[in-house]
Amino acid sequence: MKIQVLEERLRQRRIHLLGPHSETLSNLQLELLADEEPGVTADEVAAEAKREAITKALPRERKSHPGRERLPENLPRVERVIRCEDKLCAACGRETSVIGYDESEQLDVEPARYFVRVTKREKRACHGCQQGTVTMAPLEPRIVEKGLASDAVVIDTVVGKYCDHLPLYRQAAMLERETGLEISRATLDGWVMRVGELLQPVVQAMRKDLLTATYLQADETTVPVQMHDGRGSNHQAYLWQYGKPGGETVFDFCLGRGREGPLKFLGKWDGILQTDGYQAYDGVGGPKLVHVGCWAHARRKFVDAVKVQPQDGDAIKMVVRMDALFLVDREARKQGMTAAERLAFRREHAREWVDEIQQACRALSSKQVLPQSALGKAATYTLNMWTKLERCFEYDEVELSNNLAENSMRPVALGRKNWLHVGSVKAGPKVAAILSIVESCRRLDVSVKQYLADVLPGLDRRTLNQVAELTPARWSAARR
Repeated sequence: MKIQVLEERLRQRRIHLLGPHSETLSNLQLELLADEEPGVTADEVAAEAKREAITKALPRERKSHPGRERLPENLPRVERVIRCEDKLCAACGRETSVIGYDESEQLDVEPARYFVRVTKREKRACHGCQQGTVTMAPLEPRIVEKGLASDAVVIDTVVGKYCDHLPLYRQAAMLERETGLEISRATLDGWVMRVGELLQPVVQAMRKDLLTATYLQADETTVPVQMHDGRGSNHQAYLWQYGKPGGETVFDFCLGRGREGPLKFLGKWDGILQTDGYQAYDGVGGPKLVHVGCWAHARRKFVDAVKVQPQDGDAIKMVVRMDALFLVDREARKQGMTAAERLAFRREHAREWVDEIQQACRALSSKQVLPQSALGKAATYTLNMWTKLERCFEYDEVELSNNLAENSMRPVALGRKNWLHVGSVKAGPKVAAILSIVESCRRLDVSVKQYLADVLPGLDRRTLNQVAELTPARWSAARR
């Protein structure tokens, strides 16, 4: 038994390093549900056949090929007319007339053009009495006062790093190549930190708005931080992320992964919190907080079991059962149901699957399945989370998974491979503020560049009440 567990761990390690990371089962694995699979009894196959109508009624969407994609209507059009050189009729020799045009469209681009903006402020004085003081036109507020770069260049640097994952040293090389100007990485970093500093009050206002919601999703991820303490190694800090599906999200920087992070952020918040099975989320918030689990995390445990044992019919069937739950929600979205209608639809079509999943997990735990095997761990995890998982069928606004929160973490995972680490502990909250704005703008379909260009200049001169009206959600709503 110990050998089997060790073999599974070795296979999991190899899959993590070299194998595919997809959580979709192959057709070959699905064929194991057929009659000839020795791990599946005839009664179990018959039970699966009873569910066939449900899964066939809710198929995976297959979108037809749209043909040639239409270019966005919001892009400006620059017309170019190609005139006929031969304007005489080939039959009679008379001059022809224009009867129309054959139009075609191509996406084009004007290369970025760097230039030096010279600002001259008019100075005035009275030559008559020579008693008046010299007056001068005031400067417009800028992101980096007296800085070398304009607001547009500063914003491009921030967007390049946190939207396009371009490290600052690469951006410095690009600027030198395009302009011949050598700007140090430290200067670029100063611009970025200035933006993060300005955005922190906005993110505090976003946090207050989030804590008025009744349902939040949370997740966390690692981020290396330079400590500057002479050890020569990075400290593994964490970014905790709290978000409202379809709304804003806030990143919170913490040096550790303990319960102190969510305790401080949530305070006495009483709502529905959806997370994975990490125990640090237990016991946070107010006394009425409801903790909901994530079916995608439970499913992922069984997918891992399939990866290490591709012919394990028990593991494959559990993945198929959990897929059926998500098919039900997909059909609800397709029909445009309200939250209350979706909950009723979920109870009607998915309740039987949930009961069967629980029974199967209990059976797996009681039969000859090693507790430390991948399948044994998957069954144990699901049963331990069962009370929280079932709450997805008690509250209409709750999703089956917190995948939206996980998706918001992907830019961090991509970025840290390029920009490697956060420069210091003090820089952590500023980086978290920028990530909060960038991800919230993405969720709300707001242009990050347009938002930053409108909000950042003069932001430090505004009152807290004015800043509260400049969150991405409020800023976007004011322009509709």
